[in-house]
Amino acid sequence: MSFLTKKLFPLLLLLLVSRIGASPTNATNATASTDMSPVAATVARMLEQGHYLHPLSLSEKNPPRLESEPPETMSERVLKNYFNILDYTHLYFTKGDIDEFIQRFSPTLAPDILRGDLTAPREIFTRFRQRVEGRVAKDKRLATATHDFATSKSVEIDRKKAPWPSDLEEADRLWSDRIEAELLQESLNEHPLNPPSKVVTKRYDQFLKSVNEQSDEDVIRTFLVALSQSYDPHSEYMSPSEMENFNIQMRLSLVGIGAVLRTDDGYAKIVEVVPGGPADKDGRLKANDRIAAVAQGKEPFEDVVDMKLDKVVEKIRGAKGSQVRIQVIPANATDPSKRHVIEITREEVKLKESEAKGEVIDSTNTKGKTVKIGWLTVPSFYAEMDKHGEGDAKSTTKDVRRIVERMKKEGIEGLVIDLRRDGGGSLEEAINLTGLFVGSGPVVQAKDANGKVTVAKDAEGEPFYTGPVVVLANRLSASASEIFAAALQDYGRAVIVGDQRSFGKGTVQTLLDVGKFMPLFHDQGSKAGSLKLTIQKFYRVSGGSTQHRGVLSDIILPSPTDTPEIGESSLPNPLAYDEVDPQSVNKFAFTSPFLESLKQRSADRVYKNPEFRYITEDMKRFREKLDLNQLSLNEKVRKEELAQEKARKQDRKKERKLHPALEPTAYEVTLDTLDKPALPKVTLKKKPAREKEAKDPDAEEDDADVAQTPDPIRHEAINIIQDLTSDMQNFRTSKTAQGG
Repeated sequence: MSFLTKKLFPLLLLLLVSRIGASPTNATNATASTDMSPVAATVARMLEQGHYLHPLSLSEKNPPRLESEPPETMSERVLKNYFNILDYTHLYFTKGDIDEFIQRFSPTLAPDILRGDLTAPREIFTRFRQRVEGRVAKDKRLATATHDFATSKSVEIDRKKAPWPSDLEEADRLWSDRIEAELLQESLNEHPLNPPSKVVTKRYDQFLKSVNEQSDEDVIRTFLVALSQSYDPHSEYMSPSEMENFNIQMRLSLVGIGAVLRTDDGYAKIVEVVPGGPADKDGRLKANDRIAAVAQGKEPFEDVVDMKLDKVVEKIRGAKGSQVRIQVIPANATDPSKRHVIEITREEVKLKESEAKGEVIDSTNTKGKTVKIGWLTVPSFYAEMDKHGEGDAKSTTKDVRRIVERMKKEGIEGLVIDLRRDGGGSLEEAINLTGLFVGSGPVVQAKDANGKVTVAKDAEGEPFYTGPVVVLANRLSASASEIFAAALQDYGRAVIVGDQRSFGKGTVQTLLDVGKFMPLFHDQGSKAGSLKLTIQKFYRVSGGSTQHRGVLSDIILPSPTDTPEIGESSLPNPLAYDEVDPQSVNKFAFTSPFLESLKQRSADRVYKNPEFRYITEDMKRFREKLDLNQLSLNEKVRKEELAQEKARKQDRKKERKLHPALEPTAYEVTLDTLDKPALPKVTLKKKPAREKEAKDPDAEEDDADVAQTPDPIRHEAINIIQDLTSDMQNFRTSKTAQGG
């Protein structure tokens, strides 16, 4: 029995007693095959006793919070999470509904849930369903009414932080504008599915149907998600079917497009594009893109806005070799009517396609000399168990060692490690990989719920690679990749380049079978689902946590991913940043003597680079639009904005043709090529030919943009490693001369 199991075991008897004394009313209310009362009570007790924030009960009056958050009790936090999951637009409930439920249920929510009384989530959902039924009838009338779109009005783009309407009359006014906005959005859509009124009417019919199809079991599962995420965003209750989806992702064996999705404001939003998967190879689907419609092959598109996530996923998955078309609202679109159609052939996502790979780049420095630079891409920190005890298991560290060994034979003078979009993986691999660059020593610290701090060290005797290193990261670099980057930064071993900060996930989760902690002899334990529970926090060897703050870059480059909407701080109820005592490490003199000079030279190049200017302009426009949080309901204004955006794209394409970015010659260093006598040249992989959509005049332009748009961040990282290599050589030459 594990420590955590021993710690939670006493709750079994507590739940057995509480179940015997539970009200029979709740049992008769449950219409689903699984009685969720003991499941909910078990999950609540597991969170109270096993979470990193232990002891933190549901009756806590002052739970931990960020300074930007209002004070509230733990029960209020749970209820508000539940309200937000149900009514993410803050348009169905009224302020009166919210105040009523908070007043009625927050004082007794903790004891109610712990004894299996689920009156609160059931009554709240019943009210929500009533509000949806009444609202959809009105919305369908609004959708079929005449609109001239010549108004001076505007509508809020994002209502997640907006107050609920004070009463039904205010809700009517807000909905009138919202339906008008949706009709205008569909009329401006470059890929129309049907007449706007038909699309919007069908959308709300579909939403009402999905609400009415919710069983009692579904309702309580939603509440348990709200309950678990009230402790932190990475603790999560998963039903048996959701657990199967989780296992599929962990096996990387899903046939589909290779993307991780979550629900956001009624859309299926891209959380991560799986490295090596079909969507990654295609190159057009990005994190934070939103899926508006899905089509099978050449079949008509189906609107998936406000559709349950599992149904959207089901439509995207399919047989190997089949095609799926996805209508996407780009993450950086300032107008939600802007859509791209992406056609992807489904394939099996395999571990091999996510393995480390490299290039040897022949780059020319400022003196006109050719310098060999190694470029190492680490998509994830992967590890396999030994096969048949033969020690031939794959691992990131083993693969990187072999790749860098070949790079060293090719005579590289510096190495860039690309961790952009590396969402993490094996902690052990992050520790072992760090050892290749720093040798033996502490790599990361972890603190548990009792405040006990443990230090993980690498056993590598001497550094395997001793040359200059640049680590490239962005806000999609998370977890294990942050541990690796932080360690190299704390040792003074590498210059961190990229977004202002990395993702900021500095917590450890364990996966527990809820059924094993349910009342003794309960016959539904196999249907109880699982709880992903946060049990530890990570800390750097310098003492600071990677949680919430992430790893701060030494040199910041303009980047389309450098936005607060990506990262731990954008998630609900994140754990706060804190510190533990630092560890003593033997620092390298690889970065600090040169950092200010590197920053200045990089800033000078960035200022002159038109690609960085484009990124800066786009991000400024995007930020202004988000901060304003208003979308015009005037068709003429919206068309002018879309025309301006199209003109900007055309101007940039013309400028790129006049001043094309020259790609240096590069040679592939993969696990398939590293043993060859001569490395093959890297060739620009052409996108597969696609038929131009009859109603998609921009489809070919979008494909061309993907192929022609250079990667200025990659180019600048190469410049920085060249500067660092030159500075270190000059430094050593100077030291040698002084010694002589």
